Amino acid sequence: MPLVTARRGSLVDQVIAQLRSAIADGEWPVGSRIPPESELASSLEVGRNTVRESVRALAHGGLLEVRQGDGTYVRATTELSGALRTLCGSELREVLEVRRTLEVESARLAAARCTPDDLEMLRGALAERDVAVAGVAEITRRGDEPGPAELERAARADTDFHLTVVHCAGNALLAELYRGASSRRSPGAWPPPCPPPSAPTTTSRTPGSSRPSPTATWSGPPGRPATSWTG
Repeated sequence: MPLVTARRGSLVDQVIAQLRSAIADGEWPVGSRIPPESELASSLEVGRNTVRESVRALAHGGLLEVRQGDGTYVRATTELSGALRTLCGSELREVLEVRRTLEVESARLAAARCTPDDLEMLRGALAERDVAVAGVAEITRRGDEPGPAELERAARADTDFHLTVVHCAGNALLAELYRGASSRRSPGAWPPPCPPPSAPTTTSRTPGSSRPSPTATWSGPPGRPATSWTG
């Protein structure tokens, strides 16, 4: 989304809205550095103080991170995900516990709500994940050390699959919570230390219940037995 000249009114609010939109639309992905203050001021045709105040407000909301001497980086796509990352901090155990809770609920909802198109999308994401994980396992089996590219591909494919499961749950707020609790892994974080359940494969009815009880099976990494979860 190209930046446009700010109009009369509350310039700071208008600039904040445009910067937030650029972040949400993916023009500036999480982890990327946004244009410098002088460039933003020129594009928006506002003063540098207006840009500085707008950036400060977004940094306070958790969307941006100002690094002295290095620039300003995108930290999150929304205030909600930014707040979650701030709350989680660097405590990996707490992050994994939150993610596991959200993933279980996402799998349960996806079992009840997913459409045929959703299932096709899940199968594709799972196939890509399996190929990437199998590649890492094969390198390890030969006694070699997987490189950063292989580890990054496997981590990304695993993340994409679980994001797809969350998407199929049909709950926008749940998806946003999950994105906020799922900061991008570094290659050294592979394999996932807390493997969550995958998409549902079967449904069964619970005695005395009027709705299906979802059952999901996680295939697990190569060489490990599959695990099942029933909601």
